[in-house]
Amino acid sequence: MPEPSARPVNSTDLLAALGLFLVLEGIAPFLNPQGVKRAFARLLEVRDRELRIAGLGSMLVGVIILFLVR
Repeated sequence: MPEPSARPVNSTDLLAALGLFLVLEGIAPFLNPQGVKRAFARLLEVRDRELRIAGLGSMLVGVIILFLVR
């Protein structure tokens, strides 16, 4: 089985990823600012432990996606 080629990460890749992140993060507030405000208000009621677990889950999914893509 051939080894996957390791491609170094360069600044262009990082800037492209940051740009995509900012575009995706901006879609909801642009399209539905009141909905985002309601979501943030509900987020204040979530326990810290639950929020940490959701954050950890999100990071793990992101790492898995990066691992599969790279």
